[in-house]
Amino acid sequence: MKCIITRRAQFSASHRYWLPELSEAENQQKFGPTSRSPGHGHNYVLFVYMEGELDEYGMVLNLSEVKHVIKSEVTSQLDFSFLNEAWPEFQQTLPTTEHIAQAIWKRLSPHLPLVRIQLYEHPELWADYLGEGMEAYLTISTHFSAAHRLARPDLSFEENCEIYGKCARPHGHGHNYHLEVTVKGQIDPRTGMIADLAAVQKAIDEHVVEPFDHTFLNKDIPYFAEVVPTAENIAVHIRELLQQPIRETGAKLHKVKLIESPNNACEVYCTEPNEAATSSQQREAILASV
Repeated sequence: MKCIITRRAQFSASHRYWLPELSEAENQQKFGPTSRSPGHGHNYVLFVYMEGELDEYGMVLNLSEVKHVIKSEVTSQLDFSFLNEAWPEFQQTLPTTEHIAQAIWKRLSPHLPLVRIQLYEHPELWADYLGEGMEAYLTISTHFSAAHRLARPDLSFEENCEIYGKCARPHGHGHNYHLEVTVKGQIDPRTGMIADLAAVQKAIDEHVVEPFDHTFLNKDIPYFAEVVPTAENIAVHIRELLQQPIRETGAKLHKVKLIESPNNACEVYCTEPNEAATSSQQREAILASV
């Protein structure tokens, strides 16, 4: 029987987004504050996902050995380092979160049965790499606060209460919605980026956070005048709002996850028409394995 196991590790390091072939003004325009000398730092959190058969001792791998491999091949080399100079590949391609995840995969894959590398730059930004060439995933986490009422306009109050319970009460109720937007793309061999991160953040803010924040969704967002704003419908609408703006950043929207409360969340994927179903399903299963 196959299982996926996870090992967590962490390291603290600094990096700088700077290309010597560009002028100072061009670097500033391209990378913003991240181009400043001598760089900036993060407390990185790494999750290593491995798959294998259970052995006679009830383990996929000996975690003590896994810990040793991760430490010797990755964290001992990157901890308290300046990433741009830590590994040779970071001198050719900038050490963005997505490129660091890919580089870690290459260091660990000869030793461990990897299915996924997930690297958090901070709690609101992380990358996933699944070993598929130059393709990687980047997730931005944000939030908005809004109220809603769950009720179909064609049903009576009693009928709505039967379906939606307390959520059908006339004055509605509110949530602090937690939103995670995952984009995918090819890692640029020079910048290390799958998309312009600032542009992705701007698209999310302009098309979702600003319009949705501190609203009564049923009344303030035209789409929900006829569509019941369940967490599922909100996530679907956010997906539709973001697909084109995200495409304009150079990446593709992969997934929208909306956490309505600690007890209630949903996620919707964006399937590319020309993408093989089997490959897509495998990636989605791995990405949803947390």
